[in-house]
Formats: sequence, C-alpha cells, structure tokens
Amino acid sequence: MLKRIATAVVLVPVVLFVVLRAPGGVLAVVAGGVALATVAEFLKLTESYGVRPQRTACLAGCAIFFLLLAVFSSGDNAQLAAGRFLLIFCLTAAIAPFMFLSLAMRRADLSEGYPAAAASVCAMCYIALPLGMLVQLRDQSGGALWVLYLMLVVWSGDIFAYFIGRSLGRHLMSPRVSPKKTWEGAAASVLASALIGVELFRHAEPISRWLLAHGLIERRGGMFGLENPGVLPVLVLTAALNIAAQFGDLIESLIKRGAGVKDSGSLLPGHGGMLDRIDAMLFAAPVLWGYVAWTMMQ
Repeated sequence: MLKRIATAVVLVPVVLFVVLRAPGGVLAVVAGGVALATVAEFLKLTESYGVRPQRTACLAGCAIFFLLLAVFSSGDNAQLAAGRFLLIFCLTAAIAPFMFLSLAMRRADLSEGYPAAAASVCAMCYIALPLGMLVQLRDQSGGALWVLYLMLVVWSGDIFAYFIGRSLGRHLMSPRVSPKKTWEGAAASVLASALIGVELFRHAEPISRWLLAHGLIERRGGMFGLENPGVLPVLVLTAALNIAAQFGDLIESLIKRGAGVKDSGSLLPGHGGMLDRIDAMLFAAPVLWGYVAWTMMQ
C-alpha cells in the first residue's frame, strides 16, 4: 500500500501538468511512450495464450501513429485538428489489419499468422487509438478541462469502488473474471464520479480562471463562455464514462485472468504495469471524445 501511495504521489502531479500544459506535440510524444510501454505489456500477455505476436511491427505502427499525431493533428483551429485526427485515425484502423496480415505471410508456420496479426491489430485498436483520442481531446476548445474532468471521474470512481467494495461489498459482480469486484463498489463508483462530475461543471469557470492565472492551462484549454449544460446531461455523461471505465477494468481483468497473471507488468511499483493503470481510461476516453466531437458539430 505504501508503494502504491508513493507512486501515485509522484506520478499524479506529473501527469496532470503534462496533460494540462504540455504543447500538443509534446503530449502526443508522451502518450506515444505510454502507448508503447502498454502495447509491449499487452503483447507479452498474448504469449500466455500461445500466440507469437508481431512485436516489432506493432510497436513501429504505434510509434508512427503518434508521430503523425504530433506533426499533423495539433493546431489553433480545433475543427481542422479534429479533421486531421479523424483522417489519421481512420487510415490507421483501415491499414493495420492488412499490414499485419501481410507480414504474417512471412511466418514459417502459416497457422501462426492470423493469431499473430489479430493480436497486433487488437493492440492498436485497444490501446493506441483510444490514447490518440485522449491526445486529440486536449486539442479541442476547453480540452484541458475536458481531460481533467475525465481523469477525475475515472480516478474517483476507481478509488471509491476499491474502498467501498472492500469494506461493504457483499455481492460479487463477476467472480470468474474479477473475484474482488462487487456491485456495492460499482454503485459507489458511479455515485462518486457523478458527484465529482457535477461539481466540476458547476465550478468550471472559477477552476479555469485559477488554472489560467497559475499558468497551468492556455486560454483555449479552459471552459470560458461555455453554456452550462445542466445537471441531468452532466449526470448522464458522467455515468456513461464511469460505466465505460468499469468495463475497461473488467476487460483487462479478463485478459489477465486468461493469461494466468495478477498484473500486466511491474513498471509502476505498487500498481503493477502500465496497462493496469490506464485500462479504465482506454474505454472511457473514446466515449468522451465522441461526446465532445458531437457537440462541436452542433
């Protein structure tokens, strides 16, 4: 527990500073580094399923994706940046299966080709593309506060699910996949996230002003002049993000359970691997990006 707390105390301020203040290109590079570490862990897990993944090709594909984001997707025009991102995103999603399947033809044992390609495509879609959405979200109007909102919703839900589930949990949610997760913890997670989400939206303007005054965000990164969407839409959005985050956690538990391991790695003392830390974000980030992109088109 002490290692877990110490790691969080060191990493959380660094993560928040990078997410809120780093230039778009720098954020893309940092996210790319996180993606590469996470993909490496994921591909290692697939070996426990008897798959020999295309490790080098997959890592190279992820690196190219985030390099393109760093070079082309950032800019002062939020709609143009979103359009460029969609182009890079769609091309990556469309080309990846053909690229990995083509490389699979070089395998001496052709029966290994499809599983290897499938694992590599899954790594791209499961890890790299959602992290790319998180990077692009920060580039939207109010993006810094949107990302802060997402992180606080996911983190608060995770904390309350852990402590309430541990102390009051009686009804197991999915004992085969995650024996310690309970419905009581899940309910506490949703309620905590909802409270955090509503309060952040209610105080969006003063929070933006404080962050701006202390040089932690640029003006376009805060919620300035945005109409308050009301409590009900915020509750619905926050609940959707929390549920997506909890599914993300369960999905990673499924992968680890099938691989017969407790943690995805040992990179973060007390927390396990990188995938253990961002699993919830991988499902929640696309939900929020979709919401922000939709509202931008209205």
